[in-house]
Amino acid sequence: MDNYDWDTVMHFGDPMDSPTSKFDHLPTPPHSLDGSPEADAPETNDTLVSVSTTFFPAAQHHPHQPDLILLSKDAVHFYVHSDILLEASDNRFRAMLPHAVSEGDEQPVLDVPESSAVLNVILHAIYALSCSHYAPPFDTLVKAVESMPVYGLNPKSMIRPSTPLFTLLLSQAPLFPLELYALAAQFQIEELAVPTSAHLLAFPLSRLTDQDVDRIGASYLKRRVIVHVMFFLLNNYRLFFLHFGRVEALKRVLLPPPHPHPQTSTCDFQMQKGLCRAWALASAYLVWDVRPDMSTNALESALRPLAQHLSCDLCKNALDDRIRNLIIQWSVVKVGVHSSCL
Repeated sequence: MDNYDWDTVMHFGDPMDSPTSKFDHLPTPPHSLDGSPEADAPETNDTLVSVSTTFFPAAQHHPHQPDLILLSKDAVHFYVHSDILLEASDNRFRAMLPHAVSEGDEQPVLDVPESSAVLNVILHAIYALSCSHYAPPFDTLVKAVESMPVYGLNPKSMIRPSTPLFTLLLSQAPLFPLELYALAAQFQIEELAVPTSAHLLAFPLSRLTDQDVDRIGASYLKRRVIVHVMFFLLNNYRLFFLHFGRVEALKRVLLPPPHPHPQTSTCDFQMQKGLCRAWALASAYLVWDVRPDMSTNALESALRPLAQHLSCDLCKNALDDRIRNLIIQWSVVKVGVHSSCL
């Protein structure tokens, strides 16, 4: 490392993303350990390579200097710490990590079969750093998470609500709800699946493919169905009580019969009971077939014919008043119940 002139750094852009900020070109790091012809080629002062601007030799991610170099398949160098990778991985980072790196030894260069974009996300997750400024595409995030188990990393422990990667993934939920829910279900990341499911409320279950179902799994798919049912119930909760309220209100305003009038020589209380019985029968018919959207015309059409059997003008007037009052009450009920249920 001390043999390289780091003042000669030249910026050539980012092979991952935009040509402005992600990776710089530095003099060639130490040779690869794979014995390839390129590794054995003599160094020249004008040879330039791509180096991550986050994981570079002087980065302050650890008290000690990096002791390992990861080389992505698109030839970007990441300077990392073997102890951090060992602590995060349960298979020595795909059995690639050397068992010991002595201080002063030349830094090993390990070829990683991932693109720099994917490896960048993985390393940021290991170091608990945010990679949001790189604006990785959603497909890159998915590939990175799916690749974690290969390197002995547990996505469920790497993606927790307190981690930057969790926040970045959750920010993708409005755009890729099904894909993100499937990813969370695949690795049983409950904390990510729950908030993501809120963006799937309007998603029709019939559009799920067999691949989606296999990836989501029975447990999370069952939850998705339950959420849909709950959403349906909640979405129709007000409508249900709107209908229920109208029906009950119509029964309440419909059942009382017309008010009796004082007795006359031609119509006593006994004779007025016939109107009450006729009203009760007509009301029972309407209540039996009552609908929350029943029109005032339907009510009037069912009750107005009762006057044809009346010979008393006072009874006819009482019937007219009762029907008029009913129409007014029902009109008020339809508006009032609807407003109270919104």
